[in-house]
Amino acid sequence: MRRSLLFVWGLALGGCAWEPGQGFAVVEPSVRVAYAPLSSRAASDGYQRLSSDYQVRLDSASMRLSGIELLASASGSGSGGTFDPARPPPGYSLCHGGHCHRDDGALIPYEQIAAEMGGGGGSSAVVTLATEGPLDLLAPETRALGCSPECALPQTQVSQGRWSVAALRLVGTVRDSRVPARFQGERAFVLELPTGTTTDAPVAILTGAVDLPSDRTTPPEAKLHLDLVLTAALFDPVDWGALVKDDRIEFDNNARTALVERLSQLKPQAEVSRGE
Repeated sequence: MRRSLLFVWGLALGGCAWEPGQGFAVVEPSVRVAYAPLSSRAASDGYQRLSSDYQVRLDSASMRLSGIELLASASGSGSGGTFDPARPPPGYSLCHGGHCHRDDGALIPYEQIAAEMGGGGGSSAVVTLATEGPLDLLAPETRALGCSPECALPQTQVSQGRWSVAALRLVGTVRDSRVPARFQGERAFVLELPTGTTTDAPVAILTGAVDLPSDRTTPPEAKLHLDLVLTAALFDPVDWGALVKDDRIEFDNNARTALVERLSQLKPQAEVSRGE
């Protein structure tokens, strides 16, 4: 009788920690995206030096996210092949710059495609995080994220976050620090991605590591802070002199592609703190 009472009491205590349907972890997500000037690149008048000896200053910058997927390794045998960027697997094309173009327009990193082709069966989305409206990169704030379908996670190990960048708008000026200069004075620019097309494909896909176990061995409450930092290095591959049109900069397809590729190489950071 005593053993039975102790057993029932133990079940009651367990129910206080994990209510039915609560999930193995309940995530409280937030995000912050910023453009950060670097002291090592600092020039006068708020400009940042580029590897090309051009200098850039941003006057406004914003990003809109269509979603951040939290991914866990999926079971499965995969195709068993070896990933070769020169011969992308079915569903992919044009592999370059560390990623391939998927048929739906997404840019998928090499390592994710290799995992899908290997023994792990790739990754699957556990939950999608979303925020409304654009994020101001020059006045960054930590913003709460919504969860779909819900913030209660199943039993799993979240190992990656996949960010879908829906839009990016950067406004600023560029100048040349070489003597003699490749062009004189400052030139204003406005970079808007996408370029007014009707496609729903993201501008870029970014992936970063996340260590978020959802199980019975860790406290169920989990605060997840996601952080992305852009720097002037984003502009390093651009040949600004080739884009000068009268008193302004006009981006061509090559410059846009170079910027998207550099953006896609950024690695978002994730910090997880658990309840006691």
